[in-house]
Amino acid sequence: MPQSEKASVPATAKNTIEAWEALFRAQVSVMRHLTAMPEFKRLSLREYDVLFNLRNCPGGKSRLVDLNKHLLISQPSLSRMVTRLEERGLIFRITDPADQRAMILSLTDKGLEVQRDIGREHVRHLHDLLGAALSEEEFDQLQHLCSKLRAAVEA
Repeated sequence: MPQSEKASVPATAKNTIEAWEALFRAQVSVMRHLTAMPEFKRLSLREYDVLFNLRNCPGGKSRLVDLNKHLLISQPSLSRMVTRLEERGLIFRITDPADQRAMILSLTDKGLEVQRDIGREHVRHLHDLLGAALSEEEFDQLQHLCSKLRAAVEA
C-alpha cells in the first residue's frame, strides 16, 4: 500500500494511546538528561526557554500574554520568572504604547549573549545525546510528524 493511502486510514484508540505514550516517555527521558546538562547550571531550562522564545518573537519583543502561548508555564509563574530575569539584567520590559496595562518584553544585550552562549552549548549537548539515535531521514520524519500533530491540535 502506498504511503499516502496508509496515512488516510484513521488510527485506532489503542494505536493513538500507544504512540502518545511512546512520545511522552521519550520526552520525559530526554528532559531528565537536559535538565542535568552543564549549561542549565547557569539558568534553569525554563528560564532559558523564556529567553529562547523571546529571542524568536518578531522583532525580539513580545507581550507577556503572547510569550506565554509558547511556554509550558502558568501566567503567574511566568510573571515571577520575568521579574527574576529582569533583576538579573537579562530582559527588560516597557509599557505597551497600544495598551497601557500590558508590558512588552525584550532581551537585554546581556540576555541575548547568555541565550546565545547557552544555546550553542545546548545544541552541541543535545546532538551528542540524540544525534546517533536516528538517521537524518528519521529525524526529518519525526519533525514532520510532530509538526503535523501540533497543527492538528492547534487547528
